[in-house]
Amino acid sequence: MSKKKLVFKDLIIDETENYIIVNKPAHISCLDDRNDDVNIKDLAKGYFEDAQLCHRLDKDTTGVLIISKNDESYRNVAIQLEKRKVQKLYHAVVTGLQEVDGVQVDAPISHRSGSSRVRIDFSDGKPSTTLFKTQKLYKRHSLILCKPLTGRMHQIRVHLSHIGMPIVSDKIYGGQEVYLSDLKKKYNHTKEEELPLIRRFALHAFSIQFKDLDGKELNFEAPYPKDFNVLIKQLEKNI
Repeated sequence: MSKKKLVFKDLIIDETENYIIVNKPAHISCLDDRNDDVNIKDLAKGYFEDAQLCHRLDKDTTGVLIISKNDESYRNVAIQLEKRKVQKLYHAVVTGLQEVDGVQVDAPISHRSGSSRVRIDFSDGKPSTTLFKTQKLYKRHSLILCKPLTGRMHQIRVHLSHIGMPIVSDKIYGGQEVYLSDLKKKYNHTKEEELPLIRRFALHAFSIQFKDLDGKELNFEAPYPKDFNVLIKQLEKNI
């Protein structure tokens, strides 16, 4: 979706009295970014004046995002996040055939000021926990379900890299790009002539579950964006 043509209403998955749930596109920051002229916060406020982002996604991560419509609903989600009551599930495509079933990674993360990346740091890092489970195996890649129990910057990306399962196209943490020529034996183009199937790291916030102000359980899912869907379909076609 082109930034110039980005219309906030087109991103909405659902809207309630207290919340707007959107499917965030890739290459769009949640908050102000000096390199961009558009961000999710400003788009949300243009749609609903009192809108507040309840949490964030990395600029190139797509998927489900909660936006509150008033202070009370914002605090409601903030408290649930603090108590780890919000359940977030992500889908990631990783390199290699990775069979994991409920693997828990407890690896503290530290972030150096001014750096765009984080690192595993068992001396000074902040406690960080993620659960991983294989959803599907392809020929040389795997679809992994990721459940972060904490909310550190780049947590899923660095944890997957830490256990030898870097996300496809995540160059910062060791992920390799995937080309159609990697999957099709008789594909005639060379890598110099073709583009990778996905030109960002293959991570999508698939679903989120939390409680409304009245205690009702809310659960929302975000469909795959075009680039993630293309990657998945090509991996499935070439098993």
